[in-house]
Amino acid sequence: MSDSVYKIIELVGTSKESWEKAAMNAVERASKSLRDLRIAEVSQLDMQINDGKVEAYRVKVKVSFKFES
Repeated sequence: MSDSVYKIIELVGTSKESWEKAAMNAVERASKSLRDLRIAEVSQLDMQINDGKVEAYRVKVKVSFKFES
């Protein structure tokens, strides 16, 4: 295995259905503009609430991808 360098970015995914769907939305969207995604780490979960009801689930995700020169 050769030496590699990876960049980590932080994304926020949202969903009206679940935290899992919010995380998948973030990763799927990132994969459209970034190549060679490697790891996604959920770092924070929260919800948007309106009138006492959950309107949206939000997930903060750290995503790593191989850095190319």
